[in-house]
Amino acid sequence: MLEILGVKRANYYKWLRRNKSERDLENEELADFIRKYDEKFNHTLGYRMMTDRINRDENKNYNDKKVYKVMKILGIKSIIRPKRRSCTVRKSNNTAKNNLKRDFNASRPNEKWVTDVTEFKYGKNNDNKLVFNTFRSAVDANPGAHPLFHSDGGYQYTSPIFVRMLKDNGMEQSMSRVHCCIDNGPMEGFWGILKCEIYHYGKKYETREELEEAIIEWIRYYSHERYQR
Repeated sequence: MLEILGVKRANYYKWLRRNKSERDLENEELADFIRKYDEKFNHTLGYRMMTDRINRDENKNYNDKKVYKVMKILGIKSIIRPKRRSCTVRKSNNTAKNNLKRDFNASRPNEKWVTDVTEFKYGKNNDNKLVFNTFRSAVDANPGAHPLFHSDGGYQYTSPIFVRMLKDNGMEQSMSRVHCCIDNGPMEGFWGILKCEIYHYGKKYETREELEEAIIEWIRYYSHERYQR
């Protein structure tokens, strides 16, 4: 090997016996952390989330650039989500304007709610009853909440019954504009992350019960363990 690489034997053994620098030791420690967390979270952590995990759990102060570099050297990366356009096409007879205006920041809990409907294999039908029951559950879990309520222009959200439900609960309605999925960006992003992580590496669910259990467990993880910047 030394002959092929053109390296002198003496130089090789000198390098082998060298004292490792602080940078070398730090990089080796970081590489160990990256391997550990990549395995622990089923290869779903990108470099930003990897940085947050290691810094908070191990009391470190690595920056994104350094973690990205070491992950690249190790050949470790998260599952890549394919970019796709998926949203409800809004009709012209909607009942509300885009009052949220992509201002997703909130100064207090329950100031703004965003919602959407998505489909999974073995999922139930997407109908008014599903949306109405979900809304009632949210209201019951947050008594006294009067948020700005934002959705796309799906037929469930434009129905007179649902509009009345919002008014009865003192909520102002807001809707995304035509062909503007980004108007409800956090909700669209949530679905993308959920599906990416529960279906990673071609994971399949044989029954609806198995899928429901996976979704419930992931939402528990998202709410209580998955770090957010």
